[in-house]
Amino acid sequence: MTDTPYRFSLGTDTEAMAVVRQGLEQFNVEQIGSYAYADFQLYAHNNADQVIGGLFGHSGMGWLYIDYLWLSDGLRRDGLGGKLLTRAEDEARCRGCKGVFLYTYSFQAPSFYEKQGYQIMGVLEDCPPGYQRYYLKKTLKE
Repeated sequence: MTDTPYRFSLGTDTEAMAVVRQGLEQFNVEQIGSYAYADFQLYAHNNADQVIGGLFGHSGMGWLYIDYLWLSDGLRRDGLGGKLLTRAEDEARCRGCKGVFLYTYSFQAPSFYEKQGYQIMGVLEDCPPGYQRYYLKKTLKE
C-alpha cells in the first residue's frame, strides 16, 4: 500500500474554508468575469409594526435567490405571499436579474409558487425522508 500525498480533515476550519472559497471564486472570475452577490431582504409589518411575514436571500449572476419565505399562520391564503413575491420580483428587475430561483418542500407550498408563475425544474426525493424538495424558477419579463 502506498501513502497518498494528502490527508483529509473533517470539521470547522475557517482558514481552509477561505482558501477553498477564494480558489473557486478566482476560477469563476477567470471564466465569466467579475461578479458579486448582494443580500436581499423584504419584510411585511402589521399596524403594530410586528413582522408578519418576509423573505430574504441574495442576488448575483443575473438571478435573485430566495432562501427563506415565511408568513404568520393566520395570514396565509390572503394574498400576502403573492404580494411579497411580486415586490421581490420588482426588486430583482431593478437589480438586473433575469429570473428568480427558490426551493420549497412538499410539506410547505409548492402549489403556491406554481400559482405565482414559478416552474418546477427539479425534485429531490426523500429530502427529508418521506418528502420532496422542489426547485423552482421564474423568468422575469422586462
